[in-house]
Amino acid sequence: MMYNYLKYKSLVVKVFFIFILIGSQNKVQAQTDSLLQTLLVDEKIDSQLIAPKKMLFTQQLIWGEKGIFKNRYGNTQDLVERRKIDLRIRRKMLQLHQIGGFVTLGGMVAQGIIGSQLYNGSYQLKETHEKLGTAINLSYGFTAINGLFAPPSTFKRDKKLTSIRLHKWLAIAHMSGMLATNILASQIQNNYALKPYHRAAAYTSFVSLAAAMVVIKF
Repeated sequence: MMYNYLKYKSLVVKVFFIFILIGSQNKVQAQTDSLLQTLLVDEKIDSQLIAPKKMLFTQQLIWGEKGIFKNRYGNTQDLVERRKIDLRIRRKMLQLHQIGGFVTLGGMVAQGIIGSQLYNGSYQLKETHEKLGTAINLSYGFTAINGLFAPPSTFKRDKKLTSIRLHKWLAIAHMSGMLATNILASQIQNNYALKPYHRAAAYTSFVSLAAAMVVIKF
């Protein structure tokens, strides 16, 4: 039993660090991704620069007319310089968003391996499963913050089905799955009948997060 525990623990650690390595390499390649093609390239900015017309609710809290940086885009004076700064911040935050996504995905794979052993009766892994779950929640929160609160893009987007639009729709799915997974996890000890639903929510989170990263990368 102890041998199996050490074997699975070693496998989990290896998988986790492989995904961290992939995420780190992804940072170098991030500027070639379609998600970043709308941002600054070689410190240049589109000559048709416009103030952002639409923002996410979370962006409104920071960059909106009544946000922390009040009316940042209301005054046209020095607007270009302000948007250059904002787009540099946006690019860095979206790079961190991508790296965080890979780290979170790696953690989900590791937790899935441990979770399957728990379902098979290896209850000594329960503490490891819980600690890894906490780490995943933290990395997922970090990833979400960098995606939701980044400065808004300055460029108009068409209404066609794009990889960015798919990425946002899938974000709704994996965020809902994460919330459901955590809520159900807190209730399982009182109701073991919730286990299949907990597992389904976890799989939904993993699949939708993986798909969200695939549509951006390819």
